[in-house]
Amino acid sequence: MPIDHDRLFKELIQTFFEEFMLLFFPEAHASIDFTESVFLSEEVFTDVTSGDKRRVDLLVQTKLKGEDGLIIVHIEPQAYVQASFEERMFVYFSRLYEKYRRRIVPIAIFSYEPKREESDEFRLGFPFLDVLRFRFFKLELNQKNWKEYVQQDNPVACALLSKMGYRPEERVQVKFEFLRMMVRLELDPARQALIAGFFETYFGWDETEEKQLQAHMHELHPREEARIMELKTYWAKEAEEKGKLKWKAEGKAEGKAEGKAEGKAEFICRFLAAQYGEPSKGLQQKVMAVRRLEHLEQIVDEIFKVNSLNAAEAVIERILQE
Repeated sequence: MPIDHDRLFKELIQTFFEEFMLLFFPEAHASIDFTESVFLSEEVFTDVTSGDKRRVDLLVQTKLKGEDGLIIVHIEPQAYVQASFEERMFVYFSRLYEKYRRRIVPIAIFSYEPKREESDEFRLGFPFLDVLRFRFFKLELNQKNWKEYVQQDNPVACALLSKMGYRPEERVQVKFEFLRMMVRLELDPARQALIAGFFETYFGWDETEEKQLQAHMHELHPREEARIMELKTYWAKEAEEKGKLKWKAEGKAEGKAEGKAEGKAEFICRFLAAQYGEPSKGLQQKVMAVRRLEHLEQIVDEIFKVNSLNAAEAVIERILQE
């Protein structure tokens, strides 16, 4: 099915408007009073020349710090090449100014391939008179180097890694860093789903890359690996229930309880081996014999709260006896 680019970007920026401005337009961010931000209803304008109706994607009414008057931020995501796009930005600006009579900050987000330099201004004039020079902020995502954003604990950066410039051979590393960012952000489930859904829609994934990703997981501290696995398990459950996300938790055959239990048990054993080494082998064998998924899930919930092999064994014994 075709991707609804406007909806995806609108949901992302409406949820994380301040984070978006901070990430890409820090000077403007420093001047805006975000406590006064209100999203306005969608504007529809008729293009007299073509007879088409045009929708302005995102309008935010807000204020500048230390000033009384209101301003408007207009954000226009553009997912395909369009001739004279800069003229359309000017037309939108003109119509919005005519209606609201307020200062407007225009922003264009270019998210398509291939890479090309987009204009950020529209000019009208004559050899004898420069009548107009209209400029707008532009954000060309595919010209952003994803590596420059992975250390930023910003949910917008996390989602937009999927649209930034990376080489095909870097895909596994991009996904790996995306998961690490998600763990650091500690978002609530609704915002997690929004970010994960955005990323997956544009990034895609296959089984070969999933196997390569697992090799990277072993480079992490066991606790960080555990948190990533918890996220992936949660998203896999959401995928089964809602049919929206396509990710699978490691080691599970989708929709099969037996496969889920086996994958969960293998993960617990890897954690025990990494944390406690050779002495944990007996406990690992006991875990691999567990077949009830609810027991294994409870073990995952509690095993990372203890800091000794004896305590881990006590947790597992208690759960299995319940």
